[in-house]
Amino acid sequence: MNFEKRQYQAMPRETYITATNCITPLGFDVETNMQNIEKGISGILEHNNEKFSQNTFLGAIINDSELEIAFKKISEVEGFTKLEKMLILALKPIIQRNPTEKTALILSTTKGNISELNTSSEEISEKVYLQNLAKTIADFFDFKTEPIVVSNACVSGILAVATAKRLIQAEIYDDAYVIAGDEFSEFVFSGFTSFQALSDKPCKPYDESRNGLNLGEATASVYITSDKNQVKKDAMKISGDGAINDANHISGPSRTGEGLFRSIESALKEAKIKSSEIQFISAHGTATIYNDEMESIAFSRLDLQNVPINSLKGYYGHTLGASGLLETVIGIESLKRNRLYKSLGFENPGTSEKINVITENKDAEISCFLKTASGFGGCNTAVIFEKI
Repeated sequence: MNFEKRQYQAMPRETYITATNCITPLGFDVETNMQNIEKGISGILEHNNEKFSQNTFLGAIINDSELEIAFKKISEVEGFTKLEKMLILALKPIIQRNPTEKTALILSTTKGNISELNTSSEEISEKVYLQNLAKTIADFFDFKTEPIVVSNACVSGILAVATAKRLIQAEIYDDAYVIAGDEFSEFVFSGFTSFQALSDKPCKPYDESRNGLNLGEATASVYITSDKNQVKKDAMKISGDGAINDANHISGPSRTGEGLFRSIESALKEAKIKSSEIQFISAHGTATIYNDEMESIAFSRLDLQNVPINSLKGYYGHTLGASGLLETVIGIESLKRNRLYKSLGFENPGTSEKINVITENKDAEISCFLKTASGFGGCNTAVIFEKI
């Protein structure tokens, strides 16, 4: 018995992503998003909205009227916030069967219903609390278990995938729905403005002329299972993950890329593959001076400098806690379609270490990709996905 137990622990359950969806300014399903990415269309537009700024500003914002029309097709219930509607719309198409007592719901977000604080009332709305946001989504779909919240700056979306994988491997759950979302809010917009981190032009990840990020909003969802009876040939195996906090600075990334370096190193070790076997990197790429520089250093340290890499921030802006999961969904489509998509906005190399930024859409035989993310407080996460 002891030998059998040790043998089982050495061979954890394999986990797979079998369904995905997203709600973004580029479309309310994966296929529409991919069509627009293929055409090089960006969701980043100029806006005039005094709620956020007295001046015009750039952002990737979902049209409220279109969102209302889409939501009314699935529910007549009133009282949901914009973010709640976005999350429900993202999750509904991938619910494959009624959640059981062993099905987890994991919500990833950085700020949740932060706009609910913009009220004259002295009482704080219950909707502001992240656990209540998660419970609202769980109740809508009749989940039997208490929802889990992952809120760890901008790595939240991809960290939630790693969390689901580990919970399933520990046999706490058999399967999991992971949803991620953040809205374009006055709070976040003013915060990044105070950091002088926003660009007055469409962002240019890794480019020599990059000068900051654009903000966006989106939701995304994935279904993760260990049940091989549900796994079809287009499913993606979650092969390895790593999450390291280098505690470098409250907002500034490590100059050596240490946390990201170790996160990728950990993911490679668990996946039992070498860095030379990574065929594509879906990176964080915020288009800020220091983030992009840090990533180039970390990738170079791992001999990943020649691997094709892109950032999707030029299409969606920075969607905070949603970004890691949204970019995972698009990365999975890259593998399914054997197609690499250009890093919108990139023209000339602008990092000290060489990286192979994708400059045009092209076909490629790819079976494995690395998704990375980094965020405030020194948090870093890396997850490796493979075709089965």
